This record gives sequence, C-alpha cells and structure tokens, in this order.
Amino acid sequence: MHGVGRGVPPGLADGVRGRCRVSGPWHHSLRAVASFDAVLVVSFGGPEGPDEILPFLENVLRDRPVPRDRMLEVAAHYRHFGGVSPINAQNRALVAALGLELTAHGLPLPVYWGNRNWRPLLTDTVRQMAADGIRRAAVFVTSAYGSPSGCRQYLDDLETAHAAAGDGAPELVKLRLFFNHPGFIEPLAAGLRQARAIAGHEAPVLMSAHSIPEAMAARCGYRSQLLETARLVAERSGDPPPPWSLVFQSRSGPPAQPWLGPDLGGALDALGPGTASVVVVPIGFVSDHMEVVYDLDVVAAGVAQERGLAMVRAPTPGVDGRFVTMIRQLVEEADDPSAPRLALGRLGPAAAPCPPGCCVTKEKLASWTCPRP
Repeated sequence: MHGVGRGVPPGLADGVRGRCRVSGPWHHSLRAVASFDAVLVVSFGGPEGPDEILPFLENVLRDRPVPRDRMLEVAAHYRHFGGVSPINAQNRALVAALGLELTAHGLPLPVYWGNRNWRPLLTDTVRQMAADGIRRAAVFVTSAYGSPSGCRQYLDDLETAHAAAGDGAPELVKLRLFFNHPGFIEPLAAGLRQARAIAGHEAPVLMSAHSIPEAMAARCGYRSQLLETARLVAERSGDPPPPWSLVFQSRSGPPAQPWLGPDLGGALDALGPGTASVVVVPIGFVSDHMEVVYDLDVVAAGVAQERGLAMVRAPTPGVDGRFVTMIRQLVEEADDPSAPRLALGRLGPAAAPCPPGCCVTKEKLASWTCPRP
C-alpha cells in the first residue's frame, strides 16, 4: 500500500465504482457513461506535532496579509493540545469507515485522502493516484456548505492538483454539498437530543458555524444553507423543538471588516439572568476539530462558566454510520443520475456541478484567513 505525506496510506480502504462526464482536464459534473475507479476524500489538514505548527500556519496564510502576532496567537491554540490537530486522526477514521461501507455494499475500490494545507497534501495524493493508474475519482470534500473556503477554493485546489499531476492525472468529480442531506441532519439532531436531555428541554440552543466576511456571504448561499440546517436539526430534536438561534464563531479578519454575526460570545452574554444552561450545536463542522475543541470547548465554555451558565456542547457527525452512509449515497447518485438525490427541507438537493461563478474566485480570498481545522 502506498504512502503519501507522513507515510499516511491514501488508499486505506476499498471503495466504489461510478460514472462521470469528461468536459475538460478536470471536472465536477457527471453522467452515466464512464466509471469511477476511486474515491478521494479532501479536507483542510492540520499539524501532528509541535514542530509542524508554524510551517502549517504559514502554509494556510500564504499570500494573505495576516499579522504574525495573530498567527502566533492561533499557534497557541494548537500547543494547548500538544501541537496536534485532531482533524487528521478523524479523517483517517472516516476514510477507513467509508472503505468498509463501500465494500459492504459491493463497491470495492480504493479510498484516497488529501489535504489542502498539510500532509498528505492534495497535490501529492493526486500524483499518487495517477501513478496507481486511477482515471476517474469521486471527490468528497469535508465541508457541507457553499462558501469561498468551503467549496469554491476546494474546486481551485482540485484544478491545481490535477494540473500538477500532469498528463496522467485522473478526472476529479466533486460530489454535491450535503448541508440538508438526512445523513448529515440526523446525526446532528440526535446529538442535540442528547444535549437537551442533559441541559434541560427549555435550554436555549445556539447553532454555531464559522463566520465569514459579509461581502463574501452576499455572493454565496452560506447563511441561507446554515439557517436551513439549523431549522431541520431543531425540528428533529424533540417535541416541542427548542428555541434556537444561528450564531457565528472563530472570525479572524480585520476588526473593521464586517463579518457574519451575531458572535457566539455575544450571544452567550445576551442570555437572560434566569437562564441556567445553554446548548451549543456546531452545525458548521463535520467533526470535532480545532475550532470545536478549542473555540467551543475551551473558549466558549469558559465564557459560559464566567456567566454562571452550564454549557452543553452537542457532538458533530464524525464517523456516525448515517454520515458515512451519506457519502456512499452521494457517490452512488453521481454514478447513476436516476438514483434518489436525498435532501430534507425547502431548498432541495444542491446543484452538481456548482453553478458557474458561485461563491467567489480565489483572487477574492487574498485578504481572508481560512478556517482552522
């Protein structure tokens, strides 16, 4: 088995056959003609030791005018956990679980893994796929929503990785957004039910996601998708549904630049004096990575404690079986346009491919700090 980056096997499991359409050297569309011969999981990446923190952050912030003091502040968050981001271990677990899921349903093909910002890097993984003879791969990005960093930049990354792999590069078919897929909603709702059982069914619920600049939010469906996810999760968390609000966290831009709000910390401050407990649901995240285990479990929990609030944080989907099944279903629908395209709520299944010009181009990202894993 081949390794990529720090000896991490890109094909940790056997996975799927499917179909796609060729309309250029790389692509995120589909049709029922040619078969997938691999699945590629793409994520953000993170350091796996203290010596990797600063090189990782410098890679994340390349070509962005972020003060070094701010970078060192973020580095301290990683040092709080020994310099190790939990995202890589979680992605290894997801890749292994996905391989088992695919094989159990008669879809045995390799599952590869590559990151945007740290080893195993996406460019290295796609080169390995080319060397392994992979011709077409279904691409699952670990981001549920349409936004500059959550979708558009990954499309740019896939294009760059394809070009770097040369003439033998596989076709890369990005699967659709899944913010309202039952395999994403149901684990979040189950987690909220568990949290409400602890906090009390009258406890207010704060649905939290990473903030982005308002100007960028105006050019994508990020906020409307989050509101739909929050509504769907709340409605499935018990009868009656809880009072809930959408809040944002982890902003990292210049103070003068408007970002989406309200801020989670301000929302905690605004809770009335009669409020004894609060539930925070990290609907913006698929697993418990740094923005969850630090920004919520350390920072937000500390704010709540100072205000006499018992804060209960609901779990993320992680490797919940319903979430893993969802990935397999997304691959299957890309394989067969007649297959059900599962979605809950009012917005319907997301478009595949993404509409031209959605979100923003990578040139617009120059002044924005990407989310941390």
